[in-house]
Amino acid sequence: MLTIHSEKQAPVEHGFALFRLGFRPFFMVAALLAAIGMVIWMVELVFNMRLLPATVPPIYWHAHEMIYGYALAVIAGFLLTAVRNWSNVQTLHGWPLQLLLLLWGLARIAGLMPGSQALMAAVILDNLFILYLSVALTVPVAQAKLWKNMGVISKVYFFLIGNVIYALGLFGLFHDGQRIGLFIGLYMILSLILVLSRRLMPMFIERGVGYTVTLKNHIQLDIACFLLFLVFAIADIFFTNVALVAYLAAVLFILHSIRLWGWYTHGIWHKPLLWVLFLGYGWIIVGFALKFAVFAAGISPSLAIHAFTVGGIGMMTLGMMSRISLGHTGRDIAHPPSGVGLAFLMLCVGAIVRVLFPLISTEFYQLWIGISQGLWIAAFTLFLYRYTAILVRPRIDGRPG
Repeated sequence: MLTIHSEKQAPVEHGFALFRLGFRPFFMVAALLAAIGMVIWMVELVFNMRLLPATVPPIYWHAHEMIYGYALAVIAGFLLTAVRNWSNVQTLHGWPLQLLLLLWGLARIAGLMPGSQALMAAVILDNLFILYLSVALTVPVAQAKLWKNMGVISKVYFFLIGNVIYALGLFGLFHDGQRIGLFIGLYMILSLILVLSRRLMPMFIERGVGYTVTLKNHIQLDIACFLLFLVFAIADIFFTNVALVAYLAAVLFILHSIRLWGWYTHGIWHKPLLWVLFLGYGWIIVGFALKFAVFAAGISPSLAIHAFTVGGIGMMTLGMMSRISLGHTGRDIAHPPSGVGLAFLMLCVGAIVRVLFPLISTEFYQLWIGISQGLWIAAFTLFLYRYTAILVRPRIDGRPG
């Protein structure tokens, strides 16, 4: 059941505020999973100690938890908050939000337990979470008749499709289902980032640099970026045509480089909440370049994937969580908590070590992975240290949310 009220009727609240708006609990658990999940993966991969159940190959567990666990939790928190702003209709809060969080959490726990029954429980809980989230986002958008925003919301339904295909692959019912399901999730995340960045980054930069600057989007460039990314994703997911994917990636590298350069102004480097988004977008562009290099130079496809994930998704999501958590609790986004810039820097260095160092030397590949994992864990632990109190306390301006 969805609890929907007009935002204007919501009373001013005091006390424990974790379940008053979607970003609060989901940003917290996303950061927790980012840190704890990477510790588990480090123990498995670097220290070669078995922690994960034998029902799922460890590499699939890691990829699935980062995509459908961590990233989708960030997306849930972001969209539950954004939809309330778009529609002026209250999204999940209170016990309905707790139920959504419970489904997400139980799916993560079940995925760590041995046995086929636990695996089936994890699959069911995870898909119920995505279905509930999809409906919870669709209802207020439909109620407010904001049909133009359904393009963003519809992407959440593709996560459901991807997760079902992944599960069918795990049970041997869909050939190559694990890979297909994971790549559907990965490219849906990147698609959301690219679409929302086009809306938000110019606005954030114009308002945040402290001087007058006008940044423009170009409709022809936007259409080309959207259509080519769609073809690129379909080709990579379903046809695995390395040459076609490579040339599409090369064109996307050029187009998104042009777009990002159009958003550049020197003032971003004085604002951590701006440069983290700029560099995060840049890492996605690096990912396109490396997808071309897979074909042209024979590099490992893993390097392109980790440019997209560690650098691109990691920095963009951590940056957005840091910004939204301040703005939607009435705090000054121009003055984030101390240490935030360090967290962003650690994540960026971790991406450099994970993606670029193996191009220089493969002899220490395991070491590069371990260093990158350690920096990732440190970055999200620092976020939790600085933001937990912000997420559980009421807005400082006394407003609801």
